[in-house]
Amino acid sequence: MKKIGEIGWVEKDVQKCGPLDAICRPLALAPCTSDIHTVYEGAVGERTDMILGHEAVGQVVEVGSLVKDFKPGDKVIVPAITPDWGSLEAQRGFAMHSNGPLGGWKFSNFKDGVFAELFHVNEADANLAFLPKGMDPAEASMISDMVPTGFHGVENAEVAFGEDVLVIGIGPVGLMAVKGTSLRGAARILAVGTRPNCVALAKEYGATDIISYKDGPIDQQVRELTNGKGVDKVIIAGGTVDTFAEAVKCVKPGGIVSNVNYLGSGEFIKIPRIEWIVGMGHIRIVGGLMPSGRMRTERLANLMMNGRIDVSGMLTHKFEGLDSVEEGIQLMREKPKDLIKPVITINY
Repeated sequence: MKKIGEIGWVEKDVQKCGPLDAICRPLALAPCTSDIHTVYEGAVGERTDMILGHEAVGQVVEVGSLVKDFKPGDKVIVPAITPDWGSLEAQRGFAMHSNGPLGGWKFSNFKDGVFAELFHVNEADANLAFLPKGMDPAEASMISDMVPTGFHGVENAEVAFGEDVLVIGIGPVGLMAVKGTSLRGAARILAVGTRPNCVALAKEYGATDIISYKDGPIDQQVRELTNGKGVDKVIIAGGTVDTFAEAVKCVKPGGIVSNVNYLGSGEFIKIPRIEWIVGMGHIRIVGGLMPSGRMRTERLANLMMNGRIDVSGMLTHKFEGLDSVEEGIQLMREKPKDLIKPVITINY
C-alpha cells in the first residue's frame, strides 16, 4: 500500500528477528477483501509504503534465540492474527485485542504484512503452526483467515443442534460459516447469495435454502420460508452497515446476530426498534475478530487433514510467483462473477 487508493512494489529492509520471533518466506499467499477495504476505502486510516497481506503459508528461514519448537526449514501455517500472548487482554480471553482494539491484527495494519520476499512473525512458538505433511500449501492458506473467521461467526452465534440458522453472504468467509454451522448440527441453513459457484458450494457445505437479495428484502424471504417464525441465529459474513437491520428482523426472541464482516465504510449501524422488540427481546448482537494461536490453527488443520473441511472448491483463481500478488489484489477489488478466492504459490 503506497497510500490510500494506490498499491505498488517497494524495497524495504527485513524486520529484525527478536528472541521470540521468526522470519519466514512465503509458500502460498491469498489476497483478502480486507486488503481492499484497507487500500481503497482507507478503513484503518492512511498507511504509507506498508506491505499488505495477512494470509500465508510459509517456510521458516530464521528464528530467535528463545524459540523452542520451530527451526529454519520448517513449513508453517501463518495465522492472520498474531497476538501478544502475555498481554492483559490475552489473559482476559481476548488475545485478538492484545494491547488495544484489534491489536492482534498486526499484518498490514500495525506492521508490514506477508506479501513480501520475507516477513516477520512475533512470538513464533505461539503464533505459528506446523503445516501437516502432505497438505497443499494453497489450501492450507485458507486456515490463515477464511476458515477461522467463518467458524468464529458460528461460535459467537452459539449454534446448537437442530437450530435454524441464516448466513448472510457466501463469499469464502460465509461459505466457511455455512460449513461450520453444519458441523455444529444446525437443522436448516439458509444462505444468502447469488453467485452460481458460491451457491453450489454453499449447498455442498450444507445449505438447505438459498436466498437471493435480488428477489426482495432478506427478512421477508426468511419469514416466508419459516412460516413467519424467523431463525434462531444469524451470521453476517457480508453486506454493509445496513445489513444489521435485516438481520435483526430475521431472528427470534432470544436469538443471536453474529457478525464477522469487516465493515469498511459507513458511520452508524441502525437497529430497528420494533423488530428488536423495543430493546427487550433478549436478541444479542455480537461481532468479533477471529481468535488465533498455534493450538487453534493446528486443530483446524486437523479438521482439513481428516476430511471434515474441503476448501479446494474455494480456490477459483490460482497464480504462481510473488509478482502475481498485484493481479490477485485487483481480482479481489473487481470481484468477477466466477471469483471466490485467489491464491498465489511461490516455488523456490
